[in-house]
Amino acid sequence: MEKALLVGMNLNNGDDYRLSLEELENLANACEMEVAGIVEQNLPEIHKAFYIGTGKVEEVREEAEAQDVDVVVFDNSLSPMQIRNLQEKIGKPILDRSTLILDIFARRARTREAKLQVEVARLQYMLPRLVGLHAALSRQGGGSGSLSNKGAGEKKLELDRRVLEHRLAEYRRELKEVGAQRLTQRKQRAASGIPRVALVGYTNAGKSTLLNAMLELYGVDEIDVEEKKVMEKDMLFATLDTTVRKIAPEGHHAFLLSDTVGFIHKLPHHLVEAFRSTLEEAKEADILLQVVDYSDSHFKEQIAVTERTLKELGADGIPMLYVYNKADKVSAEDIPGGAAVDEDIIGSLPIVMQDSIYLSAREKTGMEELICLIERKLSDGYTECTFLIPYTDGRAVSYLNENAVVYETSYQESGVLLRVSCKTEDSRYYEKYRI
Repeated sequence: MEKALLVGMNLNNGDDYRLSLEELENLANACEMEVAGIVEQNLPEIHKAFYIGTGKVEEVREEAEAQDVDVVVFDNSLSPMQIRNLQEKIGKPILDRSTLILDIFARRARTREAKLQVEVARLQYMLPRLVGLHAALSRQGGGSGSLSNKGAGEKKLELDRRVLEHRLAEYRRELKEVGAQRLTQRKQRAASGIPRVALVGYTNAGKSTLLNAMLELYGVDEIDVEEKKVMEKDMLFATLDTTVRKIAPEGHHAFLLSDTVGFIHKLPHHLVEAFRSTLEEAKEADILLQVVDYSDSHFKEQIAVTERTLKELGADGIPMLYVYNKADKVSAEDIPGGAAVDEDIIGSLPIVMQDSIYLSAREKTGMEELICLIERKLSDGYTECTFLIPYTDGRAVSYLNENAVVYETSYQESGVLLRVSCKTEDSRYYEKYRI
């Protein structure tokens, strides 16, 4: 396991700086690094040549030698010149926050699309920093798969810029083809008329756990439910691939639920751009469920980071429900109305407010209440009506059974009588059958 020295600089950011530094340590651990120490500095602005002050550079060099670390990691993105200057002065491989995040993404990527997205982002970030990162790139890293074994874990450092640019162009071309396939799939889902709900939020907030809980309780095919579950693990960026599953609770509207990649403080811009096609699932959703780790003391800052990223993606205008997950890990008095309900917080959950719910996805508490919240949020586009559909139009009966909530079915002499709650546009389309 590599030993790392972390370096953070506080630009009078207060809590934001503390959150960022804590996350840097978690990112290093996720990269299987042992954190040997942390060096901090307070400065009003970044030093153009070294990021930190020249005196602090000498302190970092001495600490790196004393701790015999393998690498020095900075809690920000460094310019090519800064990486080169720091490497010359400190004499150790220099990494920055963006490189760590890219390394984690490379380890976690499983599908071809995710691997391509990570590799495009990594090459975009690496190209201008090729000289400065030369020593850092000799570190053995990366995960399994042909893509993730290149670059960060590749010993062949003689790859010149032309070769890397050619590789980047190839990956972009292949990613564009995969993106076109994903666009076709989204169009097909949109044409089905089934509402779309997307899980968004900070990494490790419990999005995958929530998806699995709803799939287990309300999945369409009970036989294959285990196969359709996604990986859930207490780790940063456990899942990168967008997963879409149909949720069909009895007595409620069915909807498509998608799990998207988690966000984090200072998420590299190139990574957001590379995953843009995947994150389009959130942009085109009817409702966003922002999953929040309520047990994290920085949950408010994490909400702000998520909403800034959604705004960057152009998804900030979509109706949102706040799902305060892991509420079973906090005391009752920390939840609105919790102490008044029960001293045992598990017994108090779920607690539902206008556009938010406090629950525990792992304990599967609050799933039914969340379904009702989602349906209420979707209700503006739905209407209750009764249709008498002739037996000659079996397609209409099948469509409504699939895409509406059917309260009553009666077989009359002249056709099938359906009392349903359906989309307003569907009620208009079948107006001729309405009674």
